[in-house]
Amino acid sequence: MKNISSDIIRGYNDTMILFLLIREPSYGYAISKQIRELSGGKYIIKETTLYSAFNRMEKNGYIESYPGAAENGKKRTYYRITGKGRAYYFEKCEEWKLTKEVLESFTVDVPAG
Repeated sequence: MKNISSDIIRGYNDTMILFLLIREPSYGYAISKQIRELSGGKYIIKETTLYSAFNRMEKNGYIESYPGAAENGKKRTYYRITGKGRAYYFEKCEEWKLTKEVLESFTVDVPAG
């Protein structure tokens, strides 16, 4: 398997985005590029998925958007994490640890064929 199915990782898009926003505020293209790079190209988040996550997380109070500009003067929307978003991020990290533990019970030492 070369790439991760978006169905598998969908529940953790928020976690990846929030991880990047904890480091520094950013904008959509830069975030999608960082996700691709940090995953070694194994996961490429679709633009519609990314902006849907931004909208949902902003509605839930996990991130805030604000206007900014690129070096060329073009307008960009930037995002930053909120205190509520930090708490949510750490909850998702704990959930991942538990999920990984459960799934490993069903995936280790399985004979091939």
